[in-house]
Amino acid sequence: MPFKMKTVIGIPVSSVTSEAAEFPKSKSNGNVNKIINWMSKFSKKADNYAHGIIEHGKLSLGARIIQAGGVERVFRQLFDVKKGENLLKASQCYLSTTAGPIAGLLFISNQKIAFHSDRPLTFSSSGGLARLPYKVVIQIRRIKSVNPCENASNPNKKYIQIVTVDEYEFWFMGFICYQKSVKYLEQAIAETQLSF
Repeated sequence: MPFKMKTVIGIPVSSVTSEAAEFPKSKSNGNVNKIINWMSKFSKKADNYAHGIIEHGKLSLGARIIQAGGVERVFRQLFDVKKGENLLKASQCYLSTTAGPIAGLLFISNQKIAFHSDRPLTFSSSGGLARLPYKVVIQIRRIKSVNPCENASNPNKKYIQIVTVDEYEFWFMGFICYQKSVKYLEQAIAETQLSF
């Protein structure tokens, strides 16, 4: 069946404008508005709580720590802990990488700084895909400097830069207790320098 194109011609029509009519406000409109305002406030609070859980809550990590018997035992299971090594602080944070931030736990001991990712990362290997946790271990004696930093345009975004003696840089961010983490890092370095 042959297709025939038809032409459509538009004819401009002028219309008369009139002011919008105002309807009298009813009592039920006020109640509806109150409910909408209340739900809007509730929604914002729920979003803030959800954001807090996403940013710092890591419920699965907390369950894993409880199952293992505490943060100290998790630290001992994940890393080679020497005699006389004491865990000073463990903080949830993100390690900045070229592939993007990685969520995990930063362990600060009197001998090392150790990071372990919350979830294993997928790497491609010759035999296929491998899922491995992302780990970083820095001996305290190999740390050249710890530099607390904050974003100039957003002072709430704070970072900790760790520079090693061989000029490697590690950036940690998203701490729940930023000041405490900085304090324990500086304490660990000071104690190590005193012992040498």
